[in-house]
Amino acid sequence: MIRFSVLPLAALALSACSTSTGNTPDFGMTPGIPLPPLGAVSAADPRAQAAGEEILRKGGSATDAAIAVMLALTVVEPQSSGIGGGGFLVRGEADGDVTTYDGRETAPSGATPTWFLDEKGETPPFRESVRSGLSVGVPGNIALAAKAHGEHGRLAWADIFAPAIKLAREGFQINPRMHDALGRSRLTGGHSEMAKALFYGADGEPLPVGTLVRNEELANSFEAFAAGGAEAFYTGENALAVATTVAADTPKPGAMTYDDIAGYEAKERSAVCSSYREYRICSMGPPTSGGIAVQQILGQLERFDLTALGAENAVTWHLFLEAQRLAYADRELYVADSDYVTVPVAGLLEKSYLAERSALISEDRSMTEITAGRPRGAPMALADGDEPVEHGTSHLAVVDSLGTMVSYTSTIESAFGSGLMVGGYYLNNELTDFSRSPEVDGRMVANRVEGGKRPRSSMSPTVVYDPQGRPFFVVGAAGGSTIPVTTARAIIGAIDFGLSAEESLRLPFLMAFGNRVLLEENTWLEAQAEQFRALGHEELIIRQAPIKGGALRRVGDQWETARDPRLEGYLDMP
Repeated sequence: MIRFSVLPLAALALSACSTSTGNTPDFGMTPGIPLPPLGAVSAADPRAQAAGEEILRKGGSATDAAIAVMLALTVVEPQSSGIGGGGFLVRGEADGDVTTYDGRETAPSGATPTWFLDEKGETPPFRESVRSGLSVGVPGNIALAAKAHGEHGRLAWADIFAPAIKLAREGFQINPRMHDALGRSRLTGGHSEMAKALFYGADGEPLPVGTLVRNEELANSFEAFAAGGAEAFYTGENALAVATTVAADTPKPGAMTYDDIAGYEAKERSAVCSSYREYRICSMGPPTSGGIAVQQILGQLERFDLTALGAENAVTWHLFLEAQRLAYADRELYVADSDYVTVPVAGLLEKSYLAERSALISEDRSMTEITAGRPRGAPMALADGDEPVEHGTSHLAVVDSLGTMVSYTSTIESAFGSGLMVGGYYLNNELTDFSRSPEVDGRMVANRVEGGKRPRSSMSPTVVYDPQGRPFFVVGAAGGSTIPVTTARAIIGAIDFGLSAEESLRLPFLMAFGNRVLLEENTWLEAQAEQFRALGHEELIIRQAPIKGGALRRVGDQWETARDPRLEGYLDMP
């Protein structure tokens, strides 16, 4: 089991690196030596977490540390995130000021609503769309990092790259989780010759667990970006290589160009905030649907006394399922890139609207039919699109010595993204997060492909303030459409049930997919399957939960740090 102890601000949480594998770089750290008050870091891989901790030790801000973690994840978790993809960052200061940054990828300027349709006007199999230049959006993570660092960084830009450069050049060991991903997704993981040479043997099989991998190409790329700033990513040799690689793999006109890359812009967006039981919840708004969905789920549950019902009561989680279903009906119809469509954010989160939606929920019976509501400001001529999924995603959380919270979700969409590789890093397949069908029953889908547009996401990086306005909880998740559910579930665990960061992430997972309900196997939910059926959830799927979360929780003047317990065993070396 991977555990993270509760440590005072006078001692940075080190358990992630002290219990991790022997290949973790120490960056000059000595476990057990008292440290100045710095903060805490949570990341999906202990080696990336160590990179963020080192940046805090050097006096970096939460923003600096979060960027360092994202860069290190590019090295040690290439199946999930990295500089070839994008993300969303939510930054909450101790005084309650919240800033959000949108580094979501964009479609090339030549893309049209029929981007993914074949010559017959039909939608091809999903995997065909993934393994093509059609799926690659202009990466946003470096632009996001540069924008956030320019406004909130303490250390020099180049200093933040040092841990990731060291990991890439001196090498890191393949852990069981990465080995499993290389085996399951070999068509994308080994799609490019560069990737094959890094991660696969001559027999085409993934290199064994424990193999030391040195990614010199990536180290060189990092050094170029560290010296030249974001401009070195979006212009010059790197931009030309990205554009050339993507265009060569794009089977129709309108392929990504050098100008598409050079013109990319990360954006500062308005935070989406609401209250839940006197706690202030702040998250990311469009083009992600995640923050709105999390806050709708919570808002619809507020009239129910979940604490009294208890954390191991089927009724509690039946109510949670019903709130999910209502929130997801709204997100499918209304949420997309707000630069291209009208998104009724305020209407979707109005207390009166959520009370109206909540009134549809019954404690003793599931709703037979779910439709989107009519919030104030909603456009009327939209159709539901197909569901985007993100399985190549990672979440990280940081708190610094000033109490500034950073919640950052980074993604390349599917495992290993498009499989295309440039400069030692994988390129995303985020454009498959658009609805591949541009219209339904003659009505245009809000999340259709358009040139320069950002695809809808499920990512939901979130910060929470307690009733006294103090920083309390930093949380987010990976797992595609499961992300808002994982995030909301952890917040309920922390607020309604007073659980620790790890206990909140450990709560059994359940989610509604239309009329089907997934219950996490080998949990008490599975044992109460008949109770869920009696409540009207007749079509149950009992299986492993495809989720991965991370959280920090303040207890007094201390911070707990945790990554999802479901990663247990996948990060350890033999």
